[in-house]
Amino acid sequence: MTRCGVVALAGKPNVGKSTLLNALVGEHLAIVSPKPQSTRLPVVGLLTRADTQFIFTDSPGLLEPEYQLHEAMRAAALRAIADAEVIAYLHPLAEYPAPPLESVARLEKPPRAPVVTVYTKADLVPTSTNLHQPPPTSTAVVSALTGAGLDALLDALRAQLPESPFHYDPDAMATQPMRFFAAEFVREAAFELLHEELPYSVAVEIDEFREGQAPVYIRAVVYVERASQKGIVIGEAGRTIKAIGQAARGKIEGLLGARVFLELHAKVLPKWRRQRSALKRLGYTG
Repeated sequence: MTRCGVVALAGKPNVGKSTLLNALVGEHLAIVSPKPQSTRLPVVGLLTRADTQFIFTDSPGLLEPEYQLHEAMRAAALRAIADAEVIAYLHPLAEYPAPPLESVARLEKPPRAPVVTVYTKADLVPTSTNLHQPPPTSTAVVSALTGAGLDALLDALRAQLPESPFHYDPDAMATQPMRFFAAEFVREAAFELLHEELPYSVAVEIDEFREGQAPVYIRAVVYVERASQKGIVIGEAGRTIKAIGQAARGKIEGLLGARVFLELHAKVLPKWRRQRSALKRLGYTG
């Protein structure tokens, strides 16, 4: 009998959830940035190995909300935990031991699904480091960058998944449309090329996506909250927004497997992170 189910990757911001998802699926699906809170919406990646299909959900980090966007991100993370068949609770090995998931997520009671504690970023902890006590055998220790421990993690997760037919084609790697990933890759490029707090004020909306031609035509709007931010995003003689477009186009072409013409425009959407109507328009709330 085959096994199949949803595995929620949960934890605080910047514990390596997106990097781990990409390593497990073998494709760059989720935004990866040293800046925390880069994941705003769950990214679903698929891995089918032999008789098991893993449906990984890379959820936003469990944070203390400061404004409406944070509230939406936290709600999405809690929904992922509630809907999962198995929860992979990520925590950096250097900060061992991990506090209970219930306290990090501020849950009133333990989650319904079994929890596998995953200690991440093992490559950053020297082998000579003397942890006060070794992680229990019921946990997994991994490095998404080197691949160490990934097979053992999959075995631990598989043991907790229910017997079930596959939900998706075994060759599929994701459930979300290319429009979603195109917007995410533009935002990832903004995180890479813009400095300080500005990336957190950036949102991306796909205006047009035409796949029935070569190259694929994509027009996207990069929203910021203030006119001064718009000028920074555009840059002198348009250099910055051109660089963002070039970086994003390469990522989109890699996932789509086709040439892409990406047209970017910058616009101001005042205080969008704090307005429910703007968050709904941008897809962050229902």
